[in-house]
Amino acid sequence: MHISNWMNTNGKASKLLKRLVQIILTLFGLLLLTFIIGRVMPIDPVLSIVGPEADQSTYDRVYQQLGLDKPLWIQFFNYLTSLLHGDLGLSLLTGRAVSSEIARVFPATLELATIAIIVGAGIGVPLGVLAAARRGKVADYVVRFISLVGYSTPIFWVGMMGLLIFYSWLDWVGGVGRIDLAYDGMVEERTGFLLIDSLLAGDIEIFKNAFSHLILPATILGFHSLAYISRMTRSFMLAQLSQEYIITAKVKGLSEFKILWKHAFRNILVQLLTIIALAYGTLLEGAVLIETVFSWPGFGSFLTGSLLLGDLNAVMGCVLLVGLIFLVLNILSDMLYQIFDPRTKTS
Repeated sequence: MHISNWMNTNGKASKLLKRLVQIILTLFGLLLLTFIIGRVMPIDPVLSIVGPEADQSTYDRVYQQLGLDKPLWIQFFNYLTSLLHGDLGLSLLTGRAVSSEIARVFPATLELATIAIIVGAGIGVPLGVLAAARRGKVADYVVRFISLVGYSTPIFWVGMMGLLIFYSWLDWVGGVGRIDLAYDGMVEERTGFLLIDSLLAGDIEIFKNAFSHLILPATILGFHSLAYISRMTRSFMLAQLSQEYIITAKVKGLSEFKILWKHAFRNILVQLLTIIALAYGTLLEGAVLIETVFSWPGFGSFLTGSLLLGDLNAVMGCVLLVGLIFLVLNILSDMLYQIFDPRTKTS
């Protein structure tokens, strides 16, 4: 008995160590690849700082201050050393610490992506179940057409059309940015999430204004993820509806609602949660185009500006965050498997 417990403990420790090593190697490879690409890009970060009119001595001084005179492997080693001390370097775009800049802009993207995934999953999952239940019928074709449109239409074009129709013509939503300029700075930043901060301040007017700016870009992002989620839900449900236990449930006279939601849907829940988690991660790192169209001051806009300036410190920090997000979401997905599917638990 003691030997069995000891083996189980060692097995769990070994899996944990293996997972930790995989995470470290993944992040290291991601940073190394990003660093190499950043250094071979035809963008001079020194010129972004001193400007094209600077003399050669000024250029050389800044070049040395940035450490660009050293070999690439030393530059990368120095970056890793600073990273291990919690220092992501300074942003060329703002001159402030990259960590503080990411902390400043990331809540705006997190707020946008969270509303988007609520829209995408909240509508996409029922549509996918409906399409599977009505396979080959009108409802199925309608859902598949919606998925095709959402998956194939360029998101920046949808964003521009949305602004033209719902903001310019109909005046149903707010325009670009997170809030009207008249309200900018009127709410104390406590969490970085404008909707939450306005509620904490008890200012419903600012909350409504912020929501009117958020709803259109979030819905467009959500529609894009809805296409993927509904398609995967339909696929998972069709696989379950062809199983023998579904036929048995029909023979027993169970209602269609119970068959769909209490039997078939329960068996795809684990897979579906993984798909939604990965879709959420994609929204967090892939909202660049929609943030550009809507002038949304978030993570995507910051990353785009950093890339255009050749600000490698900021780009590396952003890449590191994206990598961590996907790793965390994968770990959470594994945990959800353990919770919702006891068959995955090891003895």
